[in-house]
Amino acid sequence: MFRTKRSGLVRRLWRSRAPVEGDGETDRGTHGSGGCCLGKTTKVAKSNAGSEAELKALTHSILKKIKEKQLEVLLQAVESKGGARSPCLLLPSKVDAKVGQQSYSLPMLLYKVFRWPDLRHSSELKRLSCCESYGKINPELICCNPHHMSRLCELESPPPPYSRYPMDYLKPPDSPDSGPSSSETGGTTYSAPVGLSDSLALQESGERAHWCVVAYWEEKTRVGRLYSVQEPSLDIFYDLPQGNGFCLGQLCSENKSPLVQMVRAKIGYGIQLTREPDGVWVYNRSCYPIFIKSATLDNPDSRTLLVHKVFPGFSIKAFDYDKAGSLQRPNDHEFTQQPRTGFTVQISFVKGWGQCYTRQFISSCPCWLEVIFNTR
Repeated sequence: MFRTKRSGLVRRLWRSRAPVEGDGETDRGTHGSGGCCLGKTTKVAKSNAGSEAELKALTHSILKKIKEKQLEVLLQAVESKGGARSPCLLLPSKVDAKVGQQSYSLPMLLYKVFRWPDLRHSSELKRLSCCESYGKINPELICCNPHHMSRLCELESPPPPYSRYPMDYLKPPDSPDSGPSSSETGGTTYSAPVGLSDSLALQESGERAHWCVVAYWEEKTRVGRLYSVQEPSLDIFYDLPQGNGFCLGQLCSENKSPLVQMVRAKIGYGIQLTREPDGVWVYNRSCYPIFIKSATLDNPDSRTLLVHKVFPGFSIKAFDYDKAGSLQRPNDHEFTQQPRTGFTVQISFVKGWGQCYTRQFISSCPCWLEVIFNTR
């Protein structure tokens, strides 16, 4: 029987839908317990034959109404899992679809089918800044590209005690690894723990062109030069089919540790770092969790820092401008111990650190990033 190109695209898209538990394929974005993102331990049981057939029929009927070029855009995004740069998929926002007793908007249906089967409400989502629909309120046409969206990472409150680690890591002024230095303004500040002061020195240079710099570390050794960021968005990756940014795979590393090499290979699409009006967001594009420590993610009155686990496909506001301003009060324990800590974010790929892990400090993690913000 003669098959049209459109029908072939629809079949390929259905085969590329997001797996649910029981499909025989494990989605590495499905989450177990113990993270700092709430509500991500939910797994979607495999649908019964009736609802699966209903969902398939509904999805096919909707996809067949979409233009052929738009189907190609959707297929490119879905098959590359967001690795290839795909344009927006602009479709009517008011179209609703019904599966069983549940009604979904057209964008929500596509997001559920092709990325997150456990998605319940649009409030769980954050649109990426690269999308044409970013910042628009109730447009007639809205982007339905599933890989122009991310899931919001909701922080637990109160945070679990196992994710805390003591402030001892921020060494006091009399530590042998840290000593006072006179700043250009005549005040006295304190250098960071050994190994971090090199990257922090860039903040003292008075350079204004960049909004942040990124340092890549393997355990206690920095690899490559500091990467200065001027553009609002930066991809940091090991292997990305399409795109520009900070490619960790091109850096020359002499570390032969099997663990470092294994983690390096798992970085994959890495992360996207984006400066937005309310702060700096980190989007986990990889297939494995990342771990983030930032002073603005914590309670200002806390004497400990938290390490937050961010699952694949999720975004977190890693640096909040308003909170950073409030943290600069002279009585804050965090800033009296280490004046620059509030303006850095540390991100570890795959491996976490803290009291619930064998690694107490990030300098023991195989592959990690230090993001230093230019707040001048």
